Amino acid sequence: MLTTAFRPGAPNWLDLASPDTPASAAFYTGLFGWTSATGPGAARHSLFRQSGRTVAALGPITSADDRAAWTVHFRTLDSDRTAALVRKAGGRVRFGPFDVLSSGRTTGCTDPTGADFAVWQPHDVRGLGTVTEPGSLCWTECFSIDAEAAKTFYRAVFGWQEQDVPLGLDLYTVLTPPGGGTADAHGGICPIPPEDTAAGISSHWLPSFEVPDVDATIATAERLGATVRLPAEDVHGVGRLARLVDPHGAAFAVITSAPPG
Repeated sequence: MLTTAFRPGAPNWLDLASPDTPASAAFYTGLFGWTSATGPGAARHSLFRQSGRTVAALGPITSADDRAAWTVHFRTLDSDRTAALVRKAGGRVRFGPFDVLSSGRTTGCTDPTGADFAVWQPHDVRGLGTVTEPGSLCWTECFSIDAEAAKTFYRAVFGWQEQDVPLGLDLYTVLTPPGGGTADAHGGICPIPPEDTAAGISSHWLPSFEVPDVDATIATAERLGATVRLPAEDVHGVGRLARLVDPHGAAFAVITSAPPG
């Protein structure tokens, strides 16, 4: 389960790049009930908040070649060292490392299978203000065209621990930070289904947001212009979930988690 303890290697930040930040702010505040406020020192960047606590950030795409996307950040103790490990393990550094004012030091990366992610070395900003609660990040998943290659890469970069668990007829790889236990699991890695590959979906990290009612959230999302990629379904021991694409093409998931146990 995600917590704000933010062990090294755990997700600790989340941001959205959009070609139309006011429209994206309107969509997500309407969907999750978030508020949006200008970020410190950056007029074009905003922070999404839930009950006064930061749940995500929003900024513009930086080039005409970029597309709308959510980017998951993982905590690191040394952004420069992690960048070196990414290169050594066959990944690519897209930007950085650089300091974001006094908030922290970040690096944008891409794994060898094509999934983008970033790392965050905290300074003044330790990470998100809340996770796992309704309206906040509760899980992260790497959907990969080569799940085994992805596992090898992230093991080398973050030292993540892996556990394969049955999910339907398949095995699902659950990830925990180094030294963590089952209760510290923060995400998973799984292969992209053939039908999604055929539809042109490439490797990516997908953030999941906890919601009180998946079906009601889907109805609101569609009314606000989102597209349903995976209709709501019940997954035993996990909860009821669905995958969506926002009006600008950024993919995300929503879940109403099953009760513990």
